[in-house]
Amino acid sequence: MKVVNAEFKHKKGVIHIEGTAPYFINSLRRIMIADLPKLAVDDVIIYDNTSALFDEIISHRLGLIPIPTDLELLIFRDECSCKGKGCPNCTVRYTLSKEGAGVVYSGDLQPAEKSWAIKEDKIPIVELFNDQRLILEVEAVLGRGKTQAKWQAVQAPGYKFMPTINFDKKKINEVKEFVKTLEDGLLTLKGEKLEILDIDKISVLEFYLHKNNVDFIEIKRDNTNIIFSFETDGALSAEDALINSLKILEEKYADFGKLLDKLK
Repeated sequence: MKVVNAEFKHKKGVIHIEGTAPYFINSLRRIMIADLPKLAVDDVIIYDNTSALFDEIISHRLGLIPIPTDLELLIFRDECSCKGKGCPNCTVRYTLSKEGAGVVYSGDLQPAEKSWAIKEDKIPIVELFNDQRLILEVEAVLGRGKTQAKWQAVQAPGYKFMPTINFDKKKINEVKEFVKTLEDGLLTLKGEKLEILDIDKISVLEFYLHKNNVDFIEIKRDNTNIIFSFETDGALSAEDALINSLKILEEKYADFGKLLDKLK
C-alpha cells in the first residue's frame, strides 16, 4: 500500500492510496464514524431560561456543538481515576450567562480553561428578546459515535475508485471530435491517452457518453487505486482524525490477531 498524495485543509482530508483494497478503506471509514472519540456536551445544568425554547431543546443544541478535542490529554470518564466524578483529566466544563436581546452563540460558552475555548463560535443556540436570559453550566466528556451521534467526529467519509479511460485506437478521429464537443477541461487527449482532469466530474463524462451513444470510449475503475475523503465537524482536525483512526484500527487488528492465536 502506498499513499500517493494527502491533502488536509483543517476540517477536510483527501487521500490518494494505491495498492490497497476496499475492505481496508471501508474499515477505516467505519472507525471514523463509530469508534473515533471526541468531546461532546453530556451534562447540562440550566439555572435560568426565560427564552422561547424549552430546556430540552437548548440542551440538545448544546450537545451538537463541536468541542475542541485533545485525545492526548483526556481519557474516558468511566476509565478515569476519579471514578466518574468528573475531574480535569476526563471532563471539560463551560458556563454561559447572557441577558438581553440578541443571539446566543456557541462562542458564548466560557471554558474553565482558555485552551478549551470553542473554535466553531458562530453556531446559534437561541435568540433572546427584550430582557430574556439564559444561564447554564455544561460538562463535556469523551464518547464515540456508536454510542450517540453527538460524539461522531467525522461526517460523510467516502471513497471512490480511480478511473482509467480507454478508447478504440482505430477510431482516434471520432475520439477527437467527441472531445471537442465536451466542456473545457472535462476530458483531454494526450497522444494516445485520454485523461479526465477532475475525477469528481466522472459522472458528467458518463452522462455524455450515454447521451451520445459513444461505444468507442470505455471507463474502468481500479479498486486498488482509491481516493478517500472525509470531513470533521471541527472538534478534531482532519489530520488528527486520520491519525487517531488509524491507531484504533491498528489496535483492533492486533486484538483480532491475538484471538486467532488462541484458536490455534
